[in-house]
Amino acid sequence: MRYTSRIAIFFVLALVASAAGQIAEEEAPEFGVRFGEPEPIHYRVGAKVTSRGGVCRNIKAMVAVPFECPEQEVNILEEDFSSQVDSVSYRILQGGARQMLIEIPFLPDGAVAHAIVTFEVKPRPILPPESTSELKIPARVTGSLRRFINGSPYIEVRHNQVRSLAREVLGGMPEDATDWQRIEALYDRVLETARYVEGPDKSAVDTLRDGFGDCQGRSALFIALCRSSKIPARMVWVDGHCFPEFYLLHNDKQGSWYPCESAGSRAFGEMPLARIVLQKGDKFRVPERPKEWLRYASDYLIGVPTPGARTPKVQYIREQF
Repeated sequence: MRYTSRIAIFFVLALVASAAGQIAEEEAPEFGVRFGEPEPIHYRVGAKVTSRGGVCRNIKAMVAVPFECPEQEVNILEEDFSSQVDSVSYRILQGGARQMLIEIPFLPDGAVAHAIVTFEVKPRPILPPESTSELKIPARVTGSLRRFINGSPYIEVRHNQVRSLAREVLGGMPEDATDWQRIEALYDRVLETARYVEGPDKSAVDTLRDGFGDCQGRSALFIALCRSSKIPARMVWVDGHCFPEFYLLHNDKQGSWYPCESAGSRAFGEMPLARIVLQKGDKFRVPERPKEWLRYASDYLIGVPTPGARTPKVQYIREQF
């Protein structure tokens, strides 16, 4: 899955965007999750903007960047900002996405502005838990976890086909099956039902009907099956890929998120590859696009061109080295 870029040019009112808090409190500390050794990666992220056919004013570029989470440490190594860039700041969205905000108040015709940040990211592989028998599905889902049992774009939790398949899988489990085994049965059914085929993004229902999908479609189907059974689950967006994770309690109040692989080798409750995490979640809203629910907070540009000017050209940068 690749992050898509959209450019909208329109007159912009002043918008005040306060950080939406830190990472969801259910994620820290992660008592039940074990990690491997970190694998440091240098990651260059940013944007180059070129004005065309006239002056452009009040440009704001939003770029998804890595964020701190239990399996990942993030530090800034280097910043490269051209003189036209007025400011670069960061904000957290719904506790699961971090955006770099690049503001360019004035860009003459033909000028090129850039803001590029080099991060040192230290992701860690997630190891399988030593014991799963005591892990439980929350009896009541409260707080910030509630959005992870409701529908999201491309994740149709209440669709009859999704509910029917979830009931079929879980209804066939033995009475003494653990909650871990129940969720694993949902995961295995997704792998059996939807073979992996590269292609455009699909919803959970389309993946189920077609019998195939890529990492995004398979992840959406697994998440929909979990949520229809009141099991918190969400999408994890990493560089060039996505996968699902589900939430279980270790005791009455504390729990952890456990990942599953949605492409390649089977991996349930673990993530053998250390990948750069960009976002966690599948239903975001940003101040600049108040009427849209986004599956992920994509790269985006707004600005005000002078009469006769063309849409500015933008190149988003995202490189590992």
